[in-house]
Amino acid sequence: MQSSLQIKNLQLFRQKEELLSLNEHVNGGDILTIMGPSGSGKSSLLNWLIGTLPTGFSARGEVFLNNNNISELPAHLRHIGVLYQDPLLFSHLSVAGNIAFAMPKGNKKLRLEKIDNALAQIGLAGMANRHPDNLSGGQQARVALLRMLLSEPKAILLDEPFSKLDAQLREDTRELVFSQIRTYKLPAIMVTHDNSDAHAANGKLVTLKTAV
Repeated sequence: MQSSLQIKNLQLFRQKEELLSLNEHVNGGDILTIMGPSGSGKSSLLNWLIGTLPTGFSARGEVFLNNNNISELPAHLRHIGVLYQDPLLFSHLSVAGNIAFAMPKGNKKLRLEKIDNALAQIGLAGMANRHPDNLSGGQQARVALLRMLLSEPKAILLDEPFSKLDAQLREDTRELVFSQIRTYKLPAIMVTHDNSDAHAANGKLVTLKTAV
């Protein structure tokens, strides 16, 4: 069965003001891009999808992941991975420790082998024991990507994940992220201010209006 993420009859409110209404269906390997000015509800949409809508916001509607209604599930049971602007790596853990933190429990040796193989695939071979603070911005972004992918999510949200990278690094990292989404055939939703991100995603684009 093909994986999919469906937003059904969503109405998102800040206090009593409607920010957005949305009906979207994203198949595995596709990337839906959401653009719009500050205050249009982009971040709130992602918060709603992962079940962490902040106080002062409310929503009507449902979210389905692989045809299962996850609207009432707590965040940790939704199996939705998120990449943020910042890598948010733990300074007290090694690169391998950061990645292992989010992985399903299992045989320690096999998990470490999986981490080593994954690091090698994205150009970070031999860096499992490195301290994350000693990595470049691009390397940190790749570690954050691996941590999310090896947590075995069923869908991915991208919250401006390339915005703090310089132009060439942004392009390279974006290409890596998008290729992984397509390889794993995961449905993805990306929030961005950058038209080049939307163009590179090569999927449907939704532009939100400014809140009145």
